[in-house]
Amino acid sequence: MITIGCFHAHYSNIALIEETLAHYDIELVHYVDPGLDRLKHDADFSDAVIHEKVAQTLQWIAECHADAILVTCTLFATVLEQEAKQVPVPVIGIDDPLLQEMQRVPEEFIIVFTNPATVEGTMVRVNQALQQQHEQGDESGQLHVAKVSQTEAVCIPGIFELIMRGDQKGYLEAVREGLQQIAEQYPGKRVIAAQLSMAPAAAQVATDTGLAIHSPLALLATYLEKHLGVAPQ
Repeated sequence: MITIGCFHAHYSNIALIEETLAHYDIELVHYVDPGLDRLKHDADFSDAVIHEKVAQTLQWIAECHADAILVTCTLFATVLEQEAKQVPVPVIGIDDPLLQEMQRVPEEFIIVFTNPATVEGTMVRVNQALQQQHEQGDESGQLHVAKVSQTEAVCIPGIFELIMRGDQKGYLEAVREGLQQIAEQYPGKRVIAAQLSMAPAAAQVATDTGLAIHSPLALLATYLEKHLGVAPQ
């Protein structure tokens, strides 16, 4: 049985991962640290603080007998390009399946956030992934170049603090309303709920309206099957 150490910024992500991977022959061990989200508005907060804390925690999780690490916070995931290389086990960011899908599918994307602190770093990862696909040099590269310029980030303002204060019900309702409005505002474009905390609201919008909204949970299990060799029970 493979052991996956899950690195979260909020406890509510534990249940989402447990439910998604319940039918797999794996052990999930959860590590929750909300500290960076609490510090992000400090005057002296910087990317260096994120790098240092994420590097320390990844190393600690690896030392605790994890076979792989899943980072579920998009703020933490923004520095994985550098920090994951220092860890002796595979490290997967919650947006890695999304980045792979965006490389594969030639569409225009609206990527929706609730945490403003994650927007810039995530969009850097998105554009790097699309540019990397272009540089591989096949004919579809021109499509991916177009996606870099047409991919757009939208942040639903003023609601992320709800979940950090423990008001998960109020948060999900606000996210649901925001995602539905954005999907209706951008017909013909593929709307992405960028953060794991948004996944239940994205699923609710799809159920209520038929509007397809991708979330980090949509491709996670199949991505882990491919990259970690996990298998259903």
